[in-house]
Amino acid sequence: MRILTWMKVWIFGLLLLTICAYLGYSSEWFQKKFIYPFPHQDLVMQYAVKNDLDPYLVAAVIRTESKFVNQARSPKGATGLMQMMPETAKWVAEQTDYPNFSLTDLEDPEVNIRFGTWYLASLRKEFNNNDVLVLAAYNGGRGNVNQWMRQYGWTMSFKDANQIPFQETREYVGKVLRSKQRYKELYLL
Repeated sequence: MRILTWMKVWIFGLLLLTICAYLGYSSEWFQKKFIYPFPHQDLVMQYAVKNDLDPYLVAAVIRTESKFVNQARSPKGATGLMQMMPETAKWVAEQTDYPNFSLTDLEDPEVNIRFGTWYLASLRKEFNNNDVLVLAAYNGGRGNVNQWMRQYGWTMSFKDANQIPFQETREYVGKVLRSKQRYKELYLL
């Protein structure tokens, strides 16, 4: 009889702990603090507005690319918050008349966000504001996306990210779009 009572108490305690953990995890405070933080919000807003971008898309790209780590580096050499590739960053510096650009500048959040948003905006123009194509190009390269469009007959209205042939790019686009939606839910002003 005593064992049965202790089992009921233990099961009740475990159930209560599970409910509390779930409520804590799903709370807005926890989500903002640990799952969907928004450091550099002022810079993201500034450069998103300047480049006519959705700031929640920019935040989602940064979260997916670097988890907001300023000095993040990929094995392929992408650097900073928005994981700019060196060649792309040099090209953006030339296009935007940024004087004396150095790759170490990409570790500066302002420079990285400035360059990354400018590049995203250039992709938005090229791909007619289609977020799926823009994100696929940001991750997999604009040349690959143009090739896929020709090869598979995609138009500028293409929306099915599941058809993207590169698994990494397909998963990337899905992550960014889900994060964008969650950022909107948590931070919409």
